[in-house]
Amino acid sequence: MEKVLDYIRESRAELKKVTWPTKQQMWYSTLVVIVVTFMVSAYLGLVDLLLTGVFSKIVR
Repeated sequence: MEKVLDYIRESRAELKKVTWPTKQQMWYSTLVVIVVTFMVSAYLGLVDLLLTGVFSKIVR
């Protein structure tokens, strides 16, 4: 049980050392994730559309 308590104490001490991001940094990071997600999904959708067209012509 002592090891568990030591672990919790050490974890709390480490969390106090963390430099947490500001609200502005969080919003910027969130925006970047949303934009990149949209770009990747658009790219994959386009590739899917092109490959579907190519393979449908091959199968005919």
